[in-house]
Amino acid sequence: MNLLITGAWSDAKAHFAEIEALGHAIRFLQQEADELPCEPVWVEGVICNGLFLHHPIGQFHNLRFIQLTSAGFDRVDMDYVQAHGIEIHNARGVYSIPMAEFAVCGVLQLYKQARFFYENQIARRWEKHRGLQELSGKTVTILGCGSVGTECAVRFKAFGCHVLGVDLYPREDEAYERMLPLTELEAILPDTDVLVLTVPLTEQTTHLMNRERLELLPETAVLVNISRGKVLDETALCDLLQSRSLSGAVLDVFEQEPLDAGNKLWNAENVILTPHNSFVSEINNGRLTSAILECLENK
Repeated sequence: MNLLITGAWSDAKAHFAEIEALGHAIRFLQQEADELPCEPVWVEGVICNGLFLHHPIGQFHNLRFIQLTSAGFDRVDMDYVQAHGIEIHNARGVYSIPMAEFAVCGVLQLYKQARFFYENQIARRWEKHRGLQELSGKTVTILGCGSVGTECAVRFKAFGCHVLGVDLYPREDEAYERMLPLTELEAILPDTDVLVLTVPLTEQTTHLMNRERLELLPETAVLVNISRGKVLDETALCDLLQSRSLSGAVLDVFEQEPLDAGNKLWNAENVILTPHNSFVSEINNGRLTSAILECLENK
């Protein structure tokens, strides 16, 4: 297979010989926005992340295989892929563990008043805080029960939480006490202490957590978004956080990235904000490489 590999796979060059030994020809493109190193018609397979944001997928007339370095499919025209029978794989499971750890860490930072103690440490001020909370016994709702959501469920369950799942395709899974269809989301939001968004971004999930659904959460609730920014109505979230109609939020993704310097979220006291960083881990490259090579062995 004629493979176009991009720098989105950071360890790619170290495995060129191994890939070529499997019978594949390689062209390499470091930056996906740059000019292609070959004619599009040469390409039969790609290993990439956002290649088709810069080079329309329709020009790759012989494309039959896509391996993404991302877990999400939202940077690819999936209608085109399905219409042309193109085989596509994502990086399922590669980033799930660090993202799940990030979700738990963020909630614990809010519950244990980490910012308060950090600021006091900087100021060398000895002051107790009587408002610390336990995660044990809380009801955690995971919206989107794929690989990332299920790793979140496993970890929150280990803290003694009651873990509920909401998914388009509910199933039996021991990581959850119950998994419910999306039609029952509104019914369980009022009893949710922690809401974790791990649902993929599609037309159906864009602003899935709109103002009406956010207002169903109790004032003590914490929202975690490690999916995609557009799953959440950011303006509505800002309003609820400012009015203390929501206890706090852990946000790693945003509707517009990078987040504008004037955005109100930067100064919100009850928000933990990170720059789309929750997936990072020192082990990811090894997981991604294993997944890619395993897939190519069968081509």
